[in-house]
Amino acid sequence: MHPFVLRRRWLQFLLISLGLTCLTLLLYLTKPAFTETLESKSLDLRFLYRGSKPVTGNTVLVTIDERSLDRIGTWPWPRSVFARFVERLDQEGVKVAAFDVGFFEPDPASGASAIVGFLETLEQKGLLNSEILEAADETVRNLDPDRDFALAVANAQVKVILGYFFHPVDRWVSHLEQAERDNRMQLVRSSAYRLIKYRSPEARKAPLITMYLPETDVPVLHEATPYAGYFDVFPDPDGVVRWMPLVLRCADRLFPPLSIKTVEAYLGGTPSKVTISSYGVERLELGDTAIPVDELGRMIVPYPGPQGEFPRVSLVDVLEGAPHISLKDKIVLVGATAAGLYDLRVTPFSSVTPGLEIHASVIDGILSKDFFFRPEWLSLFDMFLILLIGPGFALLLCRLNAVGGAVCGAAFLGGYTASALYAFSSGGIILSVVYPSINLGLVYSTLTVVRYFQEEKERRKVRNAFGYYLSSAVVNEILKDPSKLKLGGERKKLTVLFSDIRGFTSLSERITPEELVLLLNRYLTLMTRIVFKYQGTLDKYIGDAIMGIWGAPLPQEDHAVRACATAVEMQQALDQLVPFLTELGLEKLRIGVGVNTGEMVVGNMGSDERFDYTVMGDSVNLASRLEGANKEYGTGILIGQATYECVREQFLCRELDRIRVKGRTEPVTIYELIGRLPADESPPHGLAIFHEGLTLYRSRRFAEAAERFEETLRILPEDRPSKLYLTRCSHYREHPPGESWDGVYTMTSK
Repeated sequence: MHPFVLRRRWLQFLLISLGLTCLTLLLYLTKPAFTETLESKSLDLRFLYRGSKPVTGNTVLVTIDERSLDRIGTWPWPRSVFARFVERLDQEGVKVAAFDVGFFEPDPASGASAIVGFLETLEQKGLLNSEILEAADETVRNLDPDRDFALAVANAQVKVILGYFFHPVDRWVSHLEQAERDNRMQLVRSSAYRLIKYRSPEARKAPLITMYLPETDVPVLHEATPYAGYFDVFPDPDGVVRWMPLVLRCADRLFPPLSIKTVEAYLGGTPSKVTISSYGVERLELGDTAIPVDELGRMIVPYPGPQGEFPRVSLVDVLEGAPHISLKDKIVLVGATAAGLYDLRVTPFSSVTPGLEIHASVIDGILSKDFFFRPEWLSLFDMFLILLIGPGFALLLCRLNAVGGAVCGAAFLGGYTASALYAFSSGGIILSVVYPSINLGLVYSTLTVVRYFQEEKERRKVRNAFGYYLSSAVVNEILKDPSKLKLGGERKKLTVLFSDIRGFTSLSERITPEELVLLLNRYLTLMTRIVFKYQGTLDKYIGDAIMGIWGAPLPQEDHAVRACATAVEMQQALDQLVPFLTELGLEKLRIGVGVNTGEMVVGNMGSDERFDYTVMGDSVNLASRLEGANKEYGTGILIGQATYECVREQFLCRELDRIRVKGRTEPVTIYELIGRLPADESPPHGLAIFHEGLTLYRSRRFAEAAERFEETLRILPEDRPSKLYLTRCSHYREHPPGESWDGVYTMTSK
């Protein structure tokens, strides 16, 4: 491709790629839902690629499963079951027990409601006194299973973590009185983060996940332990749980989840520390562990694998004192896994996972410090990569075709994806895959389409420009590889042909204009087909004259041979017009053909709006003069010295003269092209005698030369060059030339 065309295409591609890159950066900064969903899906694939990893073994799931329901009874169970369960955990030496179970209503198995009804009846009848009321209060306290459960929690050595959840929409709790609202907030205040650092006054209004009111356990239970955390989990729009919110705002407080409170209790009660900037959560620390979270305080759940990675034991086995694994010094997570009881969650590994395993994954990830995170510098890296892809790939597509570009693009995406998988699996680093891929896809597809239409436009332009003066085979070759066509002027060694009908002016006077047009069309069609047969370029028609080029726009090593073959066949093809000429009352046409080879400038010449593909130069002018010289020598085809040197082994030629054509000072040797030369034949005897005569003529031996020309005429009676030389010899015998005569004939006409 011409450097100018390449630079122009590169500039055009650069501008397009920069526009697409800006669009990709806008998507990256605004993060619309569809791209974030794609990024989330790529995160799922990375989890699947990484597969399962070992857990710490510090966390055990105690499940309320089908076996427990069969042995203990239908759900909900009496609180007495959980009171005995907490006592059993104490006996097993459990360090922390976290309940992913809500105790939001009083135990329905309690008889307290019946006693309260009986007291109301006594009051209506006036039989209620202080002694009966005191006795009834004592009885109610003794019959309250929630109180028993609370006492078990308060007296146990195991640290018990209870859970609650927040209502995300205010209208869900709009029916509650303000007193009830205040009471609920009072119950959870003790579980809020205590160590909070605000970077600025504006940080208190940072955009965090905001909830409206907690739904807590019954007060007697909630007050029995200092440890409590929410178990809210928010799936992504596609339903997959990938993030765990570690900070939620409610009223004027920030609250931790069940998993954070569990780890705090397991590590000895070390409180977590939260740092808030005006953009959101800046840092979350638990002891000496910095937990990576985003601005909303969310942590990517470090799933160890599909469900079943954590050891499990049925709750009934713990109650009966026969757990299958040791619970000593463990974290016990209690939750439901029985069908119909537990909340089904979708994770990157499975579409059906108990929510209990999500909390376990967070706890285990914090304890093992196995996090997935995006360092702050990755945003700059992502934007730099996006900016690099656009111009870089535009440069590639300038020089490569669509297939080459696709291979390079696939190689880049494959390598980058492999790097992202390795970074995720080995270091927990999350590289953005979607946005660079989007940019690459946009740049490749758009530039490929643009290039297709550009090339299609170029093809149409080439077909329109060359379809009338190139054979279809040559046009197709150019369309396959337009780089073979260099538009504009280019110096090349080519062969050019001129042909003209002899006596065309007088011929046109003998027939009607309509007949003349018909004759000319038939003649030009026949001659053009021959030019195209030998893959020549039809330069132009000049009335009845034809100009053809060989060797351009497609290179042809044998361009001189093709041009000479065309000239010979043109002469032979005139016989095909004889029947039509006979109908018009005309004799057979005679044409003169001039062929010359040499350096010339070839290309599209003209203006931007209208141009012709043509050749220019002294070698072209000589070919035109040779065509006209046929009238002087009475020949059909004349060729120049350079053409003769190229075709002497394939064609029968005879040296005719050395002439100085009009417009040139240097003489040239011209040859008559007679026909193809079979490899097993030698030149006719008459031509050899003519050459002897020509040698004598140039030696000023005009009498001897005349004898040779006469002998040639006896062999070739119609040889007009011999007749011409006889006339010259006669003239020079009577008027000898001067001492400066060099045998060169100067032509005074074109």
